[in-house]
Amino acid sequence: MSEIKQWDETYVADTYARFPVCLTKGSGAQLWDEDGKSYIDMGSGIGVNTFGISDEVWVKAVTEQLTQLTHTSNLYYTKPCAELAKLLCEKTGMKKVFFANSGAEANECAIKAARKYAAKTLGEDHFYIITLEGSFHGRTITTLAATGQDVFHEQFQPLTPGFVYAKPGDLQHMEELLEKYPCAAVMLEPVQGEGGVCALEFDYLRKVQEAAHRHGALLIVDEVQCGNGRTGTLYAYEQSGLSPDIVTTAKGLGGGLPIGAVLFAEKTANVYTKGDHGSTFGGNPVCCAGAVSILQRLDDTFLEGVRKKAEFVRKELENAPGILSVSGLGLMIGLETQKDAAQVIAECREQGVLVLKAKNKVRLLPPLNIPQEQLEKAVQVLKNACAPTTA
Repeated sequence: MSEIKQWDETYVADTYARFPVCLTKGSGAQLWDEDGKSYIDMGSGIGVNTFGISDEVWVKAVTEQLTQLTHTSNLYYTKPCAELAKLLCEKTGMKKVFFANSGAEANECAIKAARKYAAKTLGEDHFYIITLEGSFHGRTITTLAATGQDVFHEQFQPLTPGFVYAKPGDLQHMEELLEKYPCAAVMLEPVQGEGGVCALEFDYLRKVQEAAHRHGALLIVDEVQCGNGRTGTLYAYEQSGLSPDIVTTAKGLGGGLPIGAVLFAEKTANVYTKGDHGSTFGGNPVCCAGAVSILQRLDDTFLEGVRKKAEFVRKELENAPGILSVSGLGLMIGLETQKDAAQVIAECREQGVLVLKAKNKVRLLPPLNIPQEQLEKAVQVLKNACAPTTA
């Protein structure tokens, strides 16, 4: 790894605190490094590899598309783009889709759409967007402004104006902000991933939607990380009975290729007209073909399996020695541990299990189809790593 590490440190921008592992190949939920050591993958590329590495169905769909048409731009129609939009709308009841390349781009598109909608329906002074403290919506200047964490703001001022932050779970604070600011939208994640894998109460989510709509504001639901089957339903908002005006998603939708999507409900379906927004790579045929192969398999039977795996993991880890709390939803799990999270992550890695971090928590985002045997082994390694060291 020394040569690769040297190249990386010499030529790659120093923005990542990488783990000391150089991965070379994978299959399903198993990865190998350049020394031949194998790992069980409990991170799935930060929730991207929905069906693991080199999933046969996904590889076939992507490879076939690669041999037919790789890129055209959005000046032309292509089947994978149209088919994916159709699938998303049929599965969610939404009416229109815009394709981008990432979650941050999807959120940018949603913010623009909300401001255009509000300017037309409420007046140009209604440009404020309320997000939540602890939220994470991306790393562009505007999505950083939407992110409700000061640590991400400090070095990049001035950020895009017009964002205010509500305390999660505090409905009164949300109401106060809606009264004080002329708002275009409320934007939230049903499960705050980067904010510590914190699932918001269903009742709170419903009441936020009611409050937003009472004030004429839209509800934007950010499902970049918690969407596409991750929480045991196709999208996490379904579990609380929300009817969002705009939904953003990315990560697991592509199964390993970069894609973002913005789903518009009937109220917002026609907010954009020709020339209002665009993306050179958005709706790329290869990315869309891969996403179609993912979405087609996220049916009720498969999602029931996700819920069962999540129930197993939670049952095993709740009240286990050294684990103080378990948060999240479905197979999007956060562990507050007695040991420092970085120490737990290092010990798991030594024992052949790759896990992630979110704030002060250990974060688990395994492939949704991880075999039960591998899941059980990974959970046992995790329990051992979390257990207090005996004298």
